[in-house]
Amino acid sequence: MRSSHCIERPFSIGYQKFGRFVGRHPWWFFLAPLFISTVLGTGFCFLADREANDIEDQFTPTNGPAKQERKFVENNFPINNSVYSNQRLYTDGVYASFIAVSKEPNIFSDAAIKEILRLDKKVREIQISTGNEQLTYEGLCARKYNKCIPNKILDIVNHYGSKLEETEITYPFFRFGFTNIFLGYFVGGVKVNSTVIKSAKAIRLFYFLKEGNPSTTNFWLNEFLRVFPTNLSLNHIVVTHATSLSRQVEFEANTKDVIPLFSITYVIAICFSIISCMRFDCVRNKIWVATFGVISAGLAVLSAFGMMLHIGMPFVMTVANSPFLILGIGVDDMFILISCWQQTNVHKKVEDRLADTYKEAAISITITTLTDVLAFYIGLMTPFRSVQSFCLYTSTSILFCYVYSITFFGAFLVLNGRRENANKHWLTCKVVPEDCPVGRSKWYHTCCVGGAYDRHTGFEEIQPMNHFFQKYYGPFLTRSGTKVCVILLYAVYMAVSVYGCFQIQEGIDLRNLAADDSYVNKYYNEEKAYFSEYGPNIMVIVKGEFPYWNEKNMSDLDSCIEDFKSLSFVEKNLFTSWLKSYKYYGYHKKLNMSAEAVFKGDLVYFLGFYTDFKQDLNFTKNAIHASRFFLQTVNITTAIDEMNMLTKLRDIASTCPVPLIVYHPAFIYYDQYDVIVTSTIQNIAVTTAAMLIISLLLIPNPLCSLWVTFSIASIIVGVTGFMALWDVNLDTISMIILVVCIGFSVDFSAHISYAFVSNNKPTANEKAVEALYHLGYPIVQGALSTILGVVVLSASKNYIFRTFFKIMFLVIFFGLFHGITFIPVFLTFFDVCSDNSSKPRMIENERLEDKAMSHCPPGIIQDKPINQDKQMYDNHTFLPDNLQISRTHPCPSIWTLTGNNNLCPSGQMCMASTIPMFSVDSQTYEVRMYTPGHNTHLTEEGSKSVESKDKNCVTDKSQPIMPPENNVFSVNYSDCASL
Repeated sequence: MRSSHCIERPFSIGYQKFGRFVGRHPWWFFLAPLFISTVLGTGFCFLADREANDIEDQFTPTNGPAKQERKFVENNFPINNSVYSNQRLYTDGVYASFIAVSKEPNIFSDAAIKEILRLDKKVREIQISTGNEQLTYEGLCARKYNKCIPNKILDIVNHYGSKLEETEITYPFFRFGFTNIFLGYFVGGVKVNSTVIKSAKAIRLFYFLKEGNPSTTNFWLNEFLRVFPTNLSLNHIVVTHATSLSRQVEFEANTKDVIPLFSITYVIAICFSIISCMRFDCVRNKIWVATFGVISAGLAVLSAFGMMLHIGMPFVMTVANSPFLILGIGVDDMFILISCWQQTNVHKKVEDRLADTYKEAAISITITTLTDVLAFYIGLMTPFRSVQSFCLYTSTSILFCYVYSITFFGAFLVLNGRRENANKHWLTCKVVPEDCPVGRSKWYHTCCVGGAYDRHTGFEEIQPMNHFFQKYYGPFLTRSGTKVCVILLYAVYMAVSVYGCFQIQEGIDLRNLAADDSYVNKYYNEEKAYFSEYGPNIMVIVKGEFPYWNEKNMSDLDSCIEDFKSLSFVEKNLFTSWLKSYKYYGYHKKLNMSAEAVFKGDLVYFLGFYTDFKQDLNFTKNAIHASRFFLQTVNITTAIDEMNMLTKLRDIASTCPVPLIVYHPAFIYYDQYDVIVTSTIQNIAVTTAAMLIISLLLIPNPLCSLWVTFSIASIIVGVTGFMALWDVNLDTISMIILVVCIGFSVDFSAHISYAFVSNNKPTANEKAVEALYHLGYPIVQGALSTILGVVVLSASKNYIFRTFFKIMFLVIFFGLFHGITFIPVFLTFFDVCSDNSSKPRMIENERLEDKAMSHCPPGIIQDKPINQDKQMYDNHTFLPDNLQISRTHPCPSIWTLTGNNNLCPSGQMCMASTIPMFSVDSQTYEVRMYTPGHNTHLTEEGSKSVESKDKNCVTDKSQPIMPPENNVFSVNYSDCASL
């Protein structure tokens, strides 16, 4: 299959020209990013104003059904602060709470109860002054019948006093006076005999405040958080506390945990980059290059964040993960550029070296940048604002990182290259000798001698790790036995990954939004341990006007209610219904409840007597516009329980012939279960398709582009499966990282695939080794730098940052393994990814060369000893692709060299700039190059015998060859070269 270079080749040439332009004007491209970053960085002045950390707004679906349902409830059942009922709230309410857990088997002991009563008194005495106003609990509490909402369990305790332990308290309902008190929310860890409590482990108390006045209630709640934990002196109980503000306050406090990690991360990144780029050559040392590579990534974050803050984009907590990610991406691009720079000729001008660097690196870093940016912009499709904000900030940062890599960092490569060309010390910038003077020590040689390069190629010396990939790892990986092992390893990897995918759980646990050691987490843990038996009290709402007096219509409604009651997580006996009570009222009053006029007429009197039920109807203008009932759920303890509950309740409501909706304030958060999987799959599918298109355009071989896409799918399956096995749920946080996963999986596979396709080695195995030689070490460097960039997050006390680390570690680890193990092996199985168009020509050239050499006299041609010289020739490929060597005359010593020829002003033939001339010492095999820099003209040795055996047949001392009319010139060799 013939490769298509219609986009890749012009793109590389364009970058080559741009690199040369940057190389000629480095100071402009070095200073401009510094100026832009300074200007845009002023946007951080608006950081406090742009912070948007409201949990509901950021971590729930923007178009979740529960938000529409809440709006309906709010419009039809407004809160009545004079007859307060927390059961009927459409919000979580405004409250303070504490849980007392007994150190003894039974919390109803006299000593434990006394300590609880003392804490209750402490709460009621909390007060705070704001200006001239004194805020007290009595003044702010939610009221019913002009009294603060009581904790019924304390009413029971106070009523029975010292006889409490002897009293038979039934559970979950206790008959107290003329009312049945539900104890399920107040007494936990209960052991019963029939319905009588034998022992209980915990008591929970609530202190509800009036709705609608947050400016004052928040003052009191903050004072509660400050005062309550102090001076407790408790001997018989352990207390945890929280307020309705706690989750939000603790979530916002997470920034204090992550800010110190930024400085640690950048120090680690700089140190790693410096160590990776350190050379034992005081001229070729890349310490400053590595440092400015990290600075380039930092400038990208400063510019991108500053610009986003300037234009008013919200800054969410999840965005704090982005700088760690950008650092890894920026350093990865830096390693690729350094690797390509080191493979340019040190004798060239620095602008030409940068041009060659950009030509080689442009496609690789452009593919990775495009795929990363596109992955994040597609992430904007998700219905979670926290994900949208993260994707917008991160994608913009990646764009700046890319621009600064080819401007700021490229300019510094030029400035550093000028220093190297002048053979100046990396630290003192003083000229140092290239060769060590006689008698000097090894320390002097290391510290004061530099500028070494590979004399054979003119490139900088091969680094040990590149040598490792070329001589050891690459050949080992391409052995048949190793390939079989790799395939088996991949099969195991996929099997475990697929198994893990079926174990994944959905949804974010809101407890995880606070730090591990937060007081609110301790409260939530106690709540889950002792008060999980009774779950949310669900509203079942009849929408619109409904004929409650019509028997047929009521039969449909009753049937739906029975369907709700039949659910396993619904307590059948805990059903609250105004209609049931009204029918009971009508039965005793002997009312004709089938008559509309009677039904509506007596309803007014009924609601006047039962004020709680009055809040369950929107009865205005003699019409019932909406009404609601309540279901009590039980044993809702896990995210799966919550998801199943929400799904089944909504299924019944949607299939009921009566227009129904179900609602609870927690459904606002449960809505994520409906969209988290579909949104994740949608993002992954769209992004993967986009990655395939980009790969097809920029990687000049369709099948290799498909391998890149395969790598994406493989890594996503692996990360998803292993994150489930690592106790990470599929939630908004992990969804963000799975989007990141797509971009990074392209990074690793695209680098190696492009290197495989673009090199000129004849066989697939050699192509794989060559690709690993050029990019194996930069890929490892980039992977390690990214892991080091996020590893400090593993020490965070916050779930968000730890999850970010876990998934990023999986992404990088699996991506690295695919990049340097799986993909190279798989590519060798499909030699169609190779550019085979040059193979026939190479084979023909080798055949003609062998035939010509076979005619040389036996004394001239060396059988075995020449292998080393010929290998040296093959390794360095001195001849470009457009040269042909062929025999044109019977004389075995006459070859024809066909190539580009230009006429010098004197009429002499000039060698093309890409054709190096050389001589080889037959004893030491040292190659001496003759480049256009020597102004060498191709000359003919003629029939003159070459006495020196250490020269080839082409010199620069004889008469110049005049080009014939057909632009083909011949060189007559009287003695065959030993190559």
